[in-house]
Amino acid sequence: MFQAFSRRGPSIAALAALAVLSACATPEPEPAPPPPPPPPPPPAVALNQEVAEAASIYVAFMREAASLEAGFPTAESIQEALRRGASYEPAQLSRGLIAYGSILALQSPEFVAGVRTFAADPEQRQMMISRIVADPAYAATLPGAEAAAGLIASTIGVDSEAMRVIAEAIEGDAYTIQERRDPRRRWANVHIANRDVRLESVKTLSAARMLPSAEDAARLFTAANSGEGLSPHGGRVAPPFTPAMVNALAIAALAALGAAGEDGRANTEALTVESNSEMCLNMSKLMLFQCLAAARPSYEDMFCVGRHVARDLSQCTAQAMVPTPAPTVTLEPTPAVAAEAAAASQNAVQQAQN
Repeated sequence: MFQAFSRRGPSIAALAALAVLSACATPEPEPAPPPPPPPPPPPAVALNQEVAEAASIYVAFMREAASLEAGFPTAESIQEALRRGASYEPAQLSRGLIAYGSILALQSPEFVAGVRTFAADPEQRQMMISRIVADPAYAATLPGAEAAAGLIASTIGVDSEAMRVIAEAIEGDAYTIQERRDPRRRWANVHIANRDVRLESVKTLSAARMLPSAEDAARLFTAANSGEGLSPHGGRVAPPFTPAMVNALAIAALAALGAAGEDGRANTEALTVESNSEMCLNMSKLMLFQCLAAARPSYEDMFCVGRHVARDLSQCTAQAMVPTPAPTVTLEPTPAVAAEAAAASQNAVQQAQN
């Protein structure tokens, strides 16, 4: 009977033991969910070609203006210098100045790295872009802004000082001719022929559209997007910053966030426009026209070149990009300019008659 029972299968006790063991077994853990994908890398620094071309206009013109020098040997050499120095359209030169400032700011590793700390998170990056577009002055509060401003101020300051030195030399030369009547330069006391024609020629040159320099634009484009190549020197400049410098820093900040490339032209184009800088250069042109209208002998045209080309360029560039404590200069077209030139002309006529 026992044998028959055992052939039927496991005993009740064995089945119970199996049930207990099964209940105590640890269930297999569910696999962990896969980690979320990492955020995409921030876009590279990007500044569009249009900004580089605008900057090249400023760089090329200032290089040409810096070649002016005193000691004109002929009356025609004064007219040639006048044509060279007057060949800028104020709004374009102002935009080029700001564009160049933005590329100088991108040469600051501190500023670029400081801005790019906000670029890793896509949402934060977009928020920063929106804030800068809405309020360009926000860029001036970002890490490294003082270092970038120092590069801008020191580099533009060198341009400004170079033009001031040229202005001093040319104006001094004009006064020397007026006072001493150097016999070797009698031609400088001779009245200018076709005065109205030369004035209209200068007005035409002042309104002509300036073309970018392909060589300078390529160099500046590479420097902006690589962060190197210009090697400017400068210390730190603390706020408050001038409006033109604020705009330059804003363009550079957008570029550091990867938001000033070819698809960001609308933002960068708007930021290169700054009314104070444009007004200074426009006023300088009006004063140049007024000076030329009153000038008679060649040495008075020489004075106009020194005062309302070289000196005004020095003052306008400094006022736009060199913050206080550097002096701020306001140019206003007043009758005093014409009166000064007219008095010098009358004096020269009286001397010639004596």
